[in-house]
Amino acid sequence: MPTVIQKGNTFYAKKGSYFEGNVKIDGDFVVPPHTHFWGRLFVTGNLELGPRSSVALDIACSNAVIGSQSRVKGPIIASGDVVILDHAMVHSVKAGGRVILRTGVSVGDVTSQDTIIVHGRIKSGNLIGKNMKVLGN
Repeated sequence: MPTVIQKGNTFYAKKGSYFEGNVKIDGDFVVPPHTHFWGRLFVTGNLELGPRSSVALDIACSNAVIGSQSRVKGPIIASGDVVILDHAMVHSVKAGGRVILRTGVSVGDVTSQDTIIVHGRIKSGNLIGKNMKVLGN
C-alpha cells in the first residue's frame, strides 16, 4: 500500500500513488495530483482530490474539493459542500450543503440540500437543489 503521512487529523498521500481496493481515512485527506484509487474512497473528514486524479468507484466524505481534470466514476456522497473544479468528470453528486460546478465539468445528476452554483458551461444530468445560480456563459 502506498505511503500515507499523518499530521494531526490530516492525512497526505504521496504524489502519483496508486491505491488498490477500498481506502478509509479517519480524518481529512489531501490527495496530490496524479493519484489513483481503484476502489471506494471513504473519508470521515474533508477530501481534497488533486488535479488529474481518479477514483474508480464512489466517494463518501464530509466536504469535497475535486481537482481539475479529475475523474470519479462513481457517485460522490457528502454531508457538506462539494466543489468540482474545471474539466473534471464525475458520475453524480449528492450533497448536504452547497455544490459548485466550474467550467467544463461533466457530471450526471446533482442533488443538493442547499444551493447549486454553476460557473460557465457544463454538461450535466438533472440539477436538484434549494436554489440555483448560473454565472458566466
